[in-house]
Amino acid sequence: MSAAQRRRLSTLILGRFARSVMSRASGGQAAVARLWPGRTDRLIIAPHDLRTTDATRASEIYAGRFVFAGKIVTCHSRSIFDLEPPSDDWEAALLGFGWLRHLRAADTAITRANARSLIDDWISNPKRKQPVGRRPDVQARRIISLLSQAPLVLNDNTDSKFYRRYLRALSREIRQLRGAMVDIGDGVPRLQVVIALCYASLCLANQAAQIKNATRKLSDELQRQILPDGGHISRNPGALIELLIDLLPLRQTFAARNISPPPALLNAIDRMMPMLRFFRHGDGNFALFNGMSGTPSDLLATLLAYDDTRGIPMATMPHSGYERLDAGATAVIVDAGPPPPANVSSEAHAGCLAFELSSGQNRIVINCGMPATGRETWRVFARSTPAHSTATYNETSSCQFVERSTMKRLLRGAPIVSGPTEVESYREFVANGTLLTMAHDGYLSRFGIMHRRVLMIAEDGLRLDGEDTLAPPQGSRPRGGDTEFALRFHLHPSVKASRLSDARSVMLVLPNREVWTFEALDDKVDLEDSVFLAGNDGPRRTAQIVIRQNAKQVSNVRWSFIRSTTSPAATSARRAARHEPELPL
Repeated sequence: MSAAQRRRLSTLILGRFARSVMSRASGGQAAVARLWPGRTDRLIIAPHDLRTTDATRASEIYAGRFVFAGKIVTCHSRSIFDLEPPSDDWEAALLGFGWLRHLRAADTAITRANARSLIDDWISNPKRKQPVGRRPDVQARRIISLLSQAPLVLNDNTDSKFYRRYLRALSREIRQLRGAMVDIGDGVPRLQVVIALCYASLCLANQAAQIKNATRKLSDELQRQILPDGGHISRNPGALIELLIDLLPLRQTFAARNISPPPALLNAIDRMMPMLRFFRHGDGNFALFNGMSGTPSDLLATLLAYDDTRGIPMATMPHSGYERLDAGATAVIVDAGPPPPANVSSEAHAGCLAFELSSGQNRIVINCGMPATGRETWRVFARSTPAHSTATYNETSSCQFVERSTMKRLLRGAPIVSGPTEVESYREFVANGTLLTMAHDGYLSRFGIMHRRVLMIAEDGLRLDGEDTLAPPQGSRPRGGDTEFALRFHLHPSVKASRLSDARSVMLVLPNREVWTFEALDDKVDLEDSVFLAGNDGPRRTAQIVIRQNAKQVSNVRWSFIRSTTSPAATSARRAARHEPELPL
């Protein structure tokens, strides 16, 4: 490691150590607070849950079948909380209690009784203190679920003993979460905990002092984590969906209590909503950058229904570090920013200057993304530069991550310790379209190389031209013996790719029979295997266009994506006339 990397890593370790010490100190205070827990004798209000429901899943839960994170567990008359969970993701979904909303959607006497039985089983179960269940993010989700679904189990016919047990368990969860605040990782998990505590103070009786404290913490976190352009500090587009699905009902809960929402909450929501449209392709899915997995289309549709302004997002998001080019039915979304701060970079990717291309409702060029479940299996590959549609120098990533397992356990993740520090981005309008010029220095300290990428989209959206240059700054020379680099363009699985006989072109046929052609001006093009990780049905095989060169011989590569104005049949006939055999992937 370089001296700068060691300093950055030392700062992370010291911060983690300080939080651990503060957490132990607050543990004693939490124990004392349990002796005088304060009056929480009733629930005043239940917040609205915006997550979609499926009443048919209530019958599955009643039959003892619990389906979470792609895994099915059948309890066979045993307590579901006694069974060995098949994965941490499954256990987190079970102990988050978000599935209560499906029982509420069915709204029958049987589902209400089933919900009370399951909650009572969890309250009396000695295993509820297991590590996954005590994770702050899981505990925060459980508190929000128990508050929002309280009408399901607490009504006029509810047994008073169960009512008291329910409130005692909920109060205990809230106190534990307050005591764990100092030892929570930064970013989305910390903000989710603050949101849960804010809900708790608003929904329970006799919490006037806690409302003021929770509102102040919420305002501080929102001002720190939500950037001026509406992006999240982690640069993960999916963070917007995760946070807004809780922030919108929180705004309503303030209004229901006749309490003015804090200005920071209102401003954050107003800034975040346009960013939802910024990251969307024509098919409604988000661009796959910095930890984004499959787009939860049901949640996104719900959030967009709350967008009152429907303002057009800016083409440039300077604080989040993203650019967007729109022309006709074509859209290009580019990662044009440095990695996020190290303390929120455990999910960030080394995809600087990577882009995604879509035409209408069809995605063409993508990044591999991150799977929704089983992330640990794919994490190292998904975060690497070769998993993105950008240039890779010497088969290394433009960012370096913490790799030692002991450090990962200590820091609870693998943050970025080095990467691009200077990322330039300049947009200009030219006669035939829009020109976007970018550069990053992620390879400069190790190899003495700068990556420069120029994109130009035609005014009608029928053509995207690009030029990538990997060369040392003027007046210097590259370091190291190996100077090979590769340009990768990962294709969506729905795209059928065929390499043409000139070895410099690839024909791309989209699901709607639209034809695009990828052309490299002077370089050989290869079609290689790739993987699409962000699919709703798990990882899927796909293809990638790859151009390899040696920086000492050729430092720049020019290429184009061109939409054909003729039908696929006419294109095939033209190629057959030129004796160009089709080479299906």
